[in-house]
Amino acid sequence: MIKCSMKKIYCVFFLLFVFITVLAAQPKGSQFTIARLKYTGGGDWYNDPSCIPNLLAFIKQHAVINTAQDEVQVSIMDEDFFSYPVLFITGHGRITFTDKEAERLRTYLTHGGFLYADDDYGMDEHFRREMRKVFPDKDLLAIPFSHEIFHSHFEFANGLPKIHEHDGKPPAGFGYFHNGRLVVFYTQETNISDGWADAEVHGNPPVKRELALKMGMNIIVYALMN
Repeated sequence: MIKCSMKKIYCVFFLLFVFITVLAAQPKGSQFTIARLKYTGGGDWYNDPSCIPNLLAFIKQHAVINTAQDEVQVSIMDEDFFSYPVLFITGHGRITFTDKEAERLRTYLTHGGFLYADDDYGMDEHFRREMRKVFPDKDLLAIPFSHEIFHSHFEFANGLPKIHEHDGKPPAGFGYFHNGRLVVFYTQETNISDGWADAEVHGNPPVKRELALKMGMNIIVYALMN
């Protein structure tokens, strides 16, 4: 894969290829968006409604990807579930997948879909438990700093930026792989998506918000190119 640390002209061609790839995967005339995953169990899947629109606007500003202005919200059993190449899930608490939902999510992920999960402090044990239903034969692995997701557009040589304090531990990224492809990326002890929200929501300083948006764009670029 071409890295954006190479000459600028190659980055332009790289992002143009992303744009063409996204359009090919979407219905004619549509714009790329991120699908927020609705789930049962009691967790606040809907929190920070400004975060995805802000990330989409940032991506549009820094790439040639034709993004929508807003997210879509989708449940696993919805008819159009497979229409969206990138899912986003977050929250502070409980997540529950039925057996049918787990099976359908597994099909989505093993046939080209991508899930980004961001622990908004409190969902960790529930997310890990439910993902074991999705991938009972796989382990949730730590993602090394050398992985492409940290270098797909902006450079994060030291891995995830620390956006929120949480328990004061270093930020950590985990994932599930299928046939060598990262299909689920899970971030903990940082809350990247809070940094996408409007500035007044969490009071993050501009430098933190910029880091969060850059890392968010890396995740999306990686998801679309792999």
